[in-house]
Amino acid sequence: MKKYLKHTTAMPHMYILECCDGSFYVGSTVNLERRLWEHQNAVGSVYTKGRLPVKLVFAEEFERVDEAFFCEKRVQGWSRKKRMALINRDWNVVKEFATCKNESSSKNLIKI
Repeated sequence: MKKYLKHTTAMPHMYILECCDGSFYVGSTVNLERRLWEHQNAVGSVYTKGRLPVKLVFAEEFERVDEAFFCEKRVQGWSRKKRMALINRDWNVVKEFATCKNESSSKNLIKI
C-alpha cells in the first residue's frame, strides 16, 4: 500500500469512515473530498446515511482506480480488529491477523 493522505483529491483512494455508532464503512473513490462531502450530507450511501456524522479515520492513495477498488474489497472482508490495526498503522497486528490459524491450515497438518 502507498502512503497515508488525509485530504488529497482527484486520485483513487480506499478509505475508512467511522460512523457515529462506532461501526466502520470502507469505500473507494477517485475524489476523496467530494465523497466525504457526500457521506456527511446523506447522499454517500444508505449505510452511512443512517449513521451520521461520520469521520475519516484512514485513507490510502493509489495510482490506479482498480487498485483502490481491490483494496476496498479486501479490507471489507477483514474483522473489526484487523481494520483497527490498519487504522492505527500497527503493521505487526495486521500481519498477525493475516496469518491463518484454523485447524485446516497447512501449518497445522501432521507431516509424515
